[in-house]
Amino acid sequence: MFNKTDGVALPRHVGIIMDGNGRWAQHRGRARTNGHTEGLKNARRIVEAASRRGIRYLTLFVFSTENWKRAAQEVEFIMSLVKQHLTRELDFYRENHIRVRHTGDTDGLAADILSEIKQALGDTQDFDGMHVILALNYGGRNAIVRAARRFLLQGGATAREAAAALDEDGITQNMDNPDVPEPDLIIRTAGEFRTSNFLLWEAAYAEYFITDKFWPDFSTEDLDAALAAYAARERRFGAMTR
Repeated sequence: MFNKTDGVALPRHVGIIMDGNGRWAQHRGRARTNGHTEGLKNARRIVEAASRRGIRYLTLFVFSTENWKRAAQEVEFIMSLVKQHLTRELDFYRENHIRVRHTGDTDGLAADILSEIKQALGDTQDFDGMHVILALNYGGRNAIVRAARRFLLQGGATAREAAAALDEDGITQNMDNPDVPEPDLIIRTAGEFRTSNFLLWEAAYAEYFITDKFWPDFSTEDLDAALAAYAARERRFGAMTR
């Protein structure tokens, strides 16, 4: 197991695309909703394991802006799970001093979900442990557009002046959580080789780890394998090191 004292190159920020819940259930002859339930249970196990290993920031791709295209019954079930998680797991976050954060478009979320998010964010905002960022109603392109709008609407500049002043730092400082460092490692389950609109701006130089396992089967040993793979890579950020 990796931990804070191993002396290895641990990533500060890990993002996880938790893919394959529905397929996990279908392969077992179960309803897709059962896969989402098991996936949520596994999210807690991985959050706890990541905290023990010394990961400082963990972003979980919970629900994308594209997921609204799914069957209404499945969407409703996922949202009910999210609400239950925020309510039931608050004691777990408190006990482990984990700070809960959110990234995503709040305009598309129901009032009861928003209320639970605000409650979790407020109750944990002063905790000094790992930060868990829930990407809920999240899309990378949407996040960039919202950041650009924030930049263009601040101050008293004309549209032309604001557009001329817009640069990479202006986008970065207007993202949902500008104080959170860029992800070092992105883990994707279910064997898919695509970004799926996840942290497009922030993950420009992230390392990727792809596993064929569906998310409910992704174990702490798999997390360690991802961390070991990351530690073995040479990160150059576009530069030459030799």
